[in-house]
Amino acid sequence: MPIIKPVNGKTPQISEDCYIAENATIVGDVQIGQQCSIWFNAVLRGDVNYIKLGDKVNVQDGAVVHCTYQKYPTIIGNNVSIGHNAIVHGCTINDNVLIGMGSIVMDNCVVESNSIIAAGAVVTQNTVVESGSIYAGVPAKKVKDISKELINGEINRIADNYVKYSGWFK
Repeated sequence: MPIIKPVNGKTPQISEDCYIAENATIVGDVQIGQQCSIWFNAVLRGDVNYIKLGDKVNVQDGAVVHCTYQKYPTIIGNNVSIGHNAIVHGCTINDNVLIGMGSIVMDNCVVESNSIIAAGAVVTQNTVVESGSIYAGVPAKKVKDISKELINGEINRIADNYVKYSGWFK
């Protein structure tokens, strides 16, 4: 049974069609849109600020989504994949984004739409990731623009696959 509990009078709001793994943790002021999936050992901790996920978001195994006390909530748009063991903290992730495995997106960052954060990248505080680009490295820097084929072939494919995978577990 997942840990889903209120903190400071705020209870997670989760759309009924979502998949939440048995050992996921979702606490506090968290709002989760439709067709989302929160996978094994993922943590969404809305204790010090709020977290809002749009529709068709997947938070993969071991990922952590948190926010910054009295400063930065975490807002995630639609059609977003957050890879295994990634950390998304006090930032804004717009629509159609892939956050790669083991990457970190820090406080007050904005990842604009149709972008990819490469696996293992560290997007440092206050960075704005340009729409239609791939950022990689430590610290993360723009490495190239994304083609429409890459948007469909990676960003959309992964988000769609996770909707399918979640159906296997419901």
